[in-house]
Amino acid sequence: MAMLRLKLLLLRWATAVGAGLVTLFFLAARVIPYDWMAAFGGGFARLIGPHLRPSRTARANLELAFPEKSPAEREAILRGAWDNLGRTAVEYPYIGRLWDYDPERPDATGRIEVVGQEHFLSLRDDGRPGIVFAAHLANWELLAVAAARHGLEIAVLYREPNNPAIARIIRRIRGQNMGRLIPTDLRGGLALVGVLKGGGHVGMLVDQHFSRGPLGRFFGHPVRTAPAAAKFARAFDCPIHGARVMRLEGGRFRLEITPPLVLPPPSDNPAADEAALTQTITGIIEGWVRDRPQDWLWMHRRWRVPASEAPAMPPAPQKHAADVDKPEGGR
Repeated sequence: MAMLRLKLLLLRWATAVGAGLVTLFFLAARVIPYDWMAAFGGGFARLIGPHLRPSRTARANLELAFPEKSPAEREAILRGAWDNLGRTAVEYPYIGRLWDYDPERPDATGRIEVVGQEHFLSLRDDGRPGIVFAAHLANWELLAVAAARHGLEIAVLYREPNNPAIARIIRRIRGQNMGRLIPTDLRGGLALVGVLKGGGHVGMLVDQHFSRGPLGRFFGHPVRTAPAAAKFARAFDCPIHGARVMRLEGGRFRLEITPPLVLPPPSDNPAADEAALTQTITGIIEGWVRDRPQDWLWMHRRWRVPASEAPAMPPAPQKHAADVDKPEGGR
């Protein structure tokens, strides 16, 4: 009993300290310029990250995805991925201030540029439900900000931090800048269905492992991916777009939203249709990651499917991002 009380006391202490540090950081962000904070976050993560345990997973992932690259090239991608993650973490207090793109003046120079603005506006104005899928690329949170600033109400799933005080801070910032937030729990899927039934829009990150998902290929290796985006697109016969963020030099970002995917007519096998669309989405995301590998979250265990399941996989797609134009530019 005494040991349990001690553990609870330590847990409360750790929770309070964590909340205090985050609060202090958010207060500091009011006076420290964004560029300084981003440089610190990126540099610190680039220095420390490669020595942390998640880098073991990242190195294994990079070897699977890019066997043709040298170890030095893969290490450079890993350092870039940590740099991006460090910057993304410290950008939270600045997320609303980072957005300086004016839809009425799309050619103005600023931190943000948008490719495919017409698709944001089409989703907003067509009077139909719609789906936007994305990946953990660059600062992916900017996509929800982009939708909100274009007047597009979009509901997104989010996972709350375990620390209640930190969760309140994050929820407040997201609520001010990103539209409707739906907790990732057993009711989340039902809430998304309700949004679509009401003619609304949902955003989904679909680049991580989902143990109950259909088999597919990612960088030529078997993966399982959540089929919800494909399932909803088929069930509601609504537009489905891809969207990504690219981190550019000088603290700038490019956001791209694709045209709606062209779906083949439904067959008499809904599960096969959903698996095929899920693979199309996964192929598009693979193209994005190949284009800018340093922007992706390599620390996630994406490949968990045993090799014995590989024969059951669908044929590999011919294109990574079929019929989706890829803009020029880079970091």
